[in-house]
Amino acid sequence: MIFDLHVHTNHSDGILSPERVVDLAVSKGLNGIAITDHDTITGIEIGINHSLKYKNFKVIPGIEFSSVFMNEEVHILGYFVNYDLSDIIDITDKLRSSRITRGLEIVEKINNLGMDLTIEEVKAFSGEDYIGRPHIARALIKKGYVLTIKEAFEKYLDRGKSAYVERYKIAIEDTIDLIKKSGGISVLAHPGLLKNKDIIKYCISKGINGLECIHSKHKKEDVLYLLKVAKDNNLIITGGSDCHGDIIHGDTLLGKYYVNLDDIPQMKGRI
Repeated sequence: MIFDLHVHTNHSDGILSPERVVDLAVSKGLNGIAITDHDTITGIEIGINHSLKYKNFKVIPGIEFSSVFMNEEVHILGYFVNYDLSDIIDITDKLRSSRITRGLEIVEKINNLGMDLTIEEVKAFSGEDYIGRPHIARALIKKGYVLTIKEAFEKYLDRGKSAYVERYKIAIEDTIDLIKKSGGISVLAHPGLLKNKDIIKYCISKGINGLECIHSKHKKEDVLYLLKVAKDNNLIITGGSDCHGDIIHGDTLLGKYYVNLDDIPQMKGRI
């Protein structure tokens, strides 16, 4: 059972709709995906309902929460979350509202830097209910201020850069507890990208269930290190592309990074 366990849709900062993501995953020969939009659950049911048209394809309800610890962004994936739980609905509503407010503040900062960008130009990429930094980056590309999303982040949008704005986030331990309360499985997202590996130890101490060892931005040495950490601590080993729908080298990342759910009984048993 081949699953890409880290996929974003246009309900957060992805480009493709949940329906299009499901169709694309089927065309790639996957048996399933996890929809893990940033801080929102609104795309899950749409993806699940669309997947019912396919006989042997499953969508795992997921989410990717953001925290800050040791001055780094730390992302926690939740799988098999009960997205009807009032606590999940309340916190994601608050997080979505915070992202919109933050987006307005970032656009203001960008204009104060001498560029000309409107929130309407950003919403052409984001829609009304969610504004993420990648949406702002894409608007900056269209205006000709940067050439790539990476350049936009490195120049303006990353933590510590001139247009960066902090937003509301929940603590790591609260995130893990919330996922647990919702009946879900918590996994530390792309830990190979963390500069301070003590953050991994901290997440383990707070009860994280697994590590995302396979990821599109992990180097071989990252994967080997994380596999050892996961095995030494009896953690679930997961993986995924972190696909946002962008075309990279002529194709999307979807399905290029994956795991076999037959090797993860804690997850296979819930399908």
